[in-house]
Amino acid sequence: MLLIRHGQSHFNKHFSVTRQDPGIIDPALTVEGRQQIAQTAQAMAREARGLKRILVSPYWRTLETAEILAAHLDLPIRVEPLVRERAFFACDIGSPRSELEVRFPQAAFGDLPDVWWPHPDESEASLNQRCARFRLAMAESADWREVLVVTHWGFIRGLTGRSVENGTLLSFDPTLA
Repeated sequence: MLLIRHGQSHFNKHFSVTRQDPGIIDPALTVEGRQQIAQTAQAMAREARGLKRILVSPYWRTLETAEILAAHLDLPIRVEPLVRERAFFACDIGSPRSELEVRFPQAAFGDLPDVWWPHPDESEASLNQRCARFRLAMAESADWREVLVVTHWGFIRGLTGRSVENGTLLSFDPTLA
């Protein structure tokens, strides 16, 4: 499967300079973040990757990222709360499902509750357990090679051990972990 970290958000833009939480709840992508993802999507569209679907975290920045990718790759989007960010900063407070459905009507939200995000300060152990549940579920899925997962820094780090920049695309084999 392929993992991609969402494009630069307004939180990332501020935090990368100040290293302080700017208090932005569920931030959107910046212009630069949308450009990062559009460039990646254009490059992916030129390559035959055999992708069939996008799994996406329910945060605004990941849904925006998935929307851009889906438009270029003609893929359906399904929300998967297991791939959400580790709850730690203000940006990890989400938006209600009812608001997200209005803004992102092409995404399938499944049985996501209206208030779906966890309380702040999710432990590393909890994040690692969530990553392990997702990895096992994907390893058992016959189509894991055809999935693009739009997610976050903390989730990618927990799943792969790698720290990646916004817009980074990487391959991951859930059967090898």
